[in-house]
Amino acid sequence: MINRLFKSTFLFVLIAFLSCGNTNNKPKIAKNKVPLNSEENSISSEEIVLAANRSATYLPILEGKKVGIIGNQSSLIKKKDQTYTHLVDSLLTLNVDVQKVFAPEHGFRGDADAGEAVKDGKDPKTGLPVISLYGNNKKPSAAQLEGLDILIFDLQDVGARFYTYISSLHYVMEAAAENDIPLLVFDRPNPNGNYIDGPILEPKHQSFVGMHPIPVVHGLTMGEYAQMINGEGWLKNGVKADLQVIEMENYDHSKSYALPVKPSPNLPNEQSIQLYPSLCFFEGTNVNAGRGTEKQFQVYGSPFLDKEVYSFSYTPESMPGAKSPKHLGKTCFGEDLSEIEIPEKINLEWLIGAYENTSDKTKFFNSFFTKLAGTEKLQQQIESGLSAEEIREGWAEGLEKFQQKRELYLVY
Repeated sequence: MINRLFKSTFLFVLIAFLSCGNTNNKPKIAKNKVPLNSEENSISSEEIVLAANRSATYLPILEGKKVGIIGNQSSLIKKKDQTYTHLVDSLLTLNVDVQKVFAPEHGFRGDADAGEAVKDGKDPKTGLPVISLYGNNKKPSAAQLEGLDILIFDLQDVGARFYTYISSLHYVMEAAAENDIPLLVFDRPNPNGNYIDGPILEPKHQSFVGMHPIPVVHGLTMGEYAQMINGEGWLKNGVKADLQVIEMENYDHSKSYALPVKPSPNLPNEQSIQLYPSLCFFEGTNVNAGRGTEKQFQVYGSPFLDKEVYSFSYTPESMPGAKSPKHLGKTCFGEDLSEIEIPEKINLEWLIGAYENTSDKTKFFNSFFTKLAGTEKLQQQIESGLSAEEIREGWAEGLEKFQQKRELYLVY
């Protein structure tokens, strides 16, 4: 009896030890996803502590320094009463000498359309000067950085290569390195951080919607991504930023995270954020991806799709964040994905199906598609009739190599 009890206890301890030993958070590739609201994927009782909330860690670094902040409406701090305050407001309250704010695509308050020019100005609440990092001025100039002792980068990413906040991170790091200004990255969860997928960007197709040789879904937090940019020597002339990542507490890549505010105007909820890596490809076609509706990146449709195949329809309207959406005022036939369970991979079936059922295939793709894909191959493969699985097979080698590189920079 005692011997059996000893064996059972030993076996339990051994299994527990082995289970805890694997902490490298290797990303998954192309598996079915556990629903975010399921018990199996629920967040532990230890709540994620955002870097912005760890003031005891970063306030000593900021003491006596003139500070510039790269932020927007997502740069929030959670208060004890479970409400949120903006990082800029909090730092000013704590007598941190914030001098100016740099705003990425969509502006400091996050209300500009995708691709819309964001002008320099003044924040009406704080009176701080706001400098746009979108349009012709993607990289802070020496003049704009003059007088600053340190920079803070605090933006909520969504984990897709073509989401431009990581491109802004690249240029901020480059400018900080060239002007000998230290950079703090306040880390936040990646809501698509539990897998990697998609084609690897080819250098000849580098653009602001894809600057680095990574897959569409990279599985890194902003802090981890910043370390990869530095470590891989991706900054101009091989410069390296004086980088310090303020880490989160109680976070790992398997945890889901509900964003408290839209990271940009057309990603209103978790469903849209998780569908974004798949549906953003439609931005490079004549198909509308839900802009001009209340279900941005949760529906897709076009006047040119076969209404006998697609029974769902909607009509894009002008609205905040989408003043001139594709096919404004025209009936679009397509599919509503707002209630589906999302697989843990990029879904190519929607894109391939739309191409196969469009009225004129020669007008389906536009030049932006290759920039989003990061390669000419994806369009060529779809046009030649390859299936989704056949296309995905071509991604495998690149994803395996990236997975090994990613592990070098993981913090969580």
